Amino acid sequence: MDSVPSFPPDPQEHSEEAWGIEDPRLTWVEDRQEWIIAYTAFSPSGPLVSLARTKDFVTFTRLGPVMPPEDKDAALFPRRFGGRYALIHRPVSTGSSGAHIWMSFSTDLVHWGDHQILLHARRGAWWDANKIGLSPPPLETDEGWLILYHGVRQTAGGCLYRLGLALLDIDDPRKVLRRSDDWVFAADTPYERHGDVGGVVFPCGWILDRPSGTIRVYYGGADTCIGLATASVSQLLEYLRNCPAPRDEKG
Repeated sequence: MDSVPSFPPDPQEHSEEAWGIEDPRLTWVEDRQEWIIAYTAFSPSGPLVSLARTKDFVTFTRLGPVMPPEDKDAALFPRRFGGRYALIHRPVSTGSSGAHIWMSFSTDLVHWGDHQILLHARRGAWWDANKIGLSPPPLETDEGWLILYHGVRQTAGGCLYRLGLALLDIDDPRKVLRRSDDWVFAADTPYERHGDVGGVVFPCGWILDRPSGTIRVYYGGADTCIGLATASVSQLLEYLRNCPAPRDEKG
């Protein structure tokens, strides 16, 4: 085990990291032959999305902030669409109707535009009402991009994080093909229900073992420990096939 973090904050050179860095999502980008890390940089100015790159997890190069605060829960797609990189992220604005999942595009990973909402947070008594965010990076499957996202529900006892699924078009990820009405994973065990932040399951990474079709999901339990959950990709896709196409929603 390493005695120091692989990628620590650098507040001297990067003031946006004064309060630390968190929630990295790692994506192997084939055409660049390197890993792109989307992470949250935190400072008194608020959380924002920053990018870094590495080939060996020994040497890292920061690309810098790519979204202004308040923004987090970001991950890059592993390939380009029409010559552009695509980034999923979750901005929040004061007085908004909710915190939704957005998508933005770039040709160089530095300058981003064509911002648009990908998934709306629902309203009312839904598990994913008012505030949602991406969990691990998008996962490419034969039927589309599999998305695992979290919804935050406010209760008298605090926040509850639950996870649901969505499926995006493989060639145009702006098109949402299916979205689960029900959540599929939630805090259940004592180490998920009790800790620094109880009732939270928060994944930032997953791996698909293609020969077996098993997905391994790595998640934080109650902001205290790391857990591992497994699922069958074929079963998740079958479940999504039986979910309704998303309703037309306006932000």
